[in-house]
Amino acid sequence: MKRSHLVAALLAAFTLSIQPSAQADTFGGGTTNEFTVDFVSISQTNNLADTTGYGAVPYNYRAGTYEISQLQITKATQIGMANVSAGAWTGSQPAANISWYEAAAFVNFLNTSSGKTAAYILSWSGTAWSMTLQSSNAWTLGGTNLYRNKEAFYFLPSENEWYKAAYYNAAGTNYFPYPTASTKAPTAVASGTNARSAVYNLAASVPAIVDIAGGLSPYGAMGQGGNVFEMMESAFARTNSSPSEDRAFRGGFWSSSEFNLRSSVRDGGGPTLEDSVIGFRVASVPEPSTYALLLMTAAGVLWMTRSQR
Repeated sequence: MKRSHLVAALLAAFTLSIQPSAQADTFGGGTTNEFTVDFVSISQTNNLADTTGYGAVPYNYRAGTYEISQLQITKATQIGMANVSAGAWTGSQPAANISWYEAAAFVNFLNTSSGKTAAYILSWSGTAWSMTLQSSNAWTLGGTNLYRNKEAFYFLPSENEWYKAAYYNAAGTNYFPYPTASTKAPTAVASGTNARSAVYNLAASVPAIVDIAGGLSPYGAMGQGGNVFEMMESAFARTNSSPSEDRAFRGGFWSSSEFNLRSSVRDGGGPTLEDSVIGFRVASVPEPSTYALLLMTAAGVLWMTRSQR
């Protein structure tokens, strides 16, 4: 192969490696209680924030492809997770009537059940959850985050992480106003996977099953607009300085108008708030193999380019 052709091939491989890709992580064992959490890769590091002030994330990460379902909560409970309930909906509909603390406990279970470090310092009193801020172990990528442990593999998405996955144009440097890769309000549907559609505007009387909850974001995440609101890790005030301060949530739900789907709209509530219209998704650092692919491909491109000089 000519060197120029090899360089072109390496560049093509590198381009492919930074495109959205899907992975599924498995938890539990056996056919009865095993469940998976699907992710899409969020790359294009060091992107600028939107005009709203959100979306800048200076590192690669993964966002949950779908909202966490009631079935995933049920199966996690069957294999050892304790003191987490939801129950607003059933089966593969989204988990709702779940507090921020309970969502954080589910994320901690994903970490600890797979031999990783818990994301949050949570305590169960016998009747309620509470949280302690991190100190020397605080997450520092993109700024100090006193909620999240720096060694966490799974976590609730910060507002910037959630926003980027929902609105950032992975093929460019702009943001869409809706989380369906669209500049106009998405088509309202009761369920389905058509592009530029979402479960909202009373097209349904209940939320859809999480993997047929409308069109995809630019990165390939489903249901970030409509179906159920999604709570995020971040404090509504953006400080993450108090365990009890309100948390942000976004995205609207099945009865929302298109207003709630817009990138400019956000809401918040306390970490003990539970509501049938509020659910969540999880996020994660990239799998080690993803880092390796990016580094090896980039190194190959750099070496071949320099060797031609």
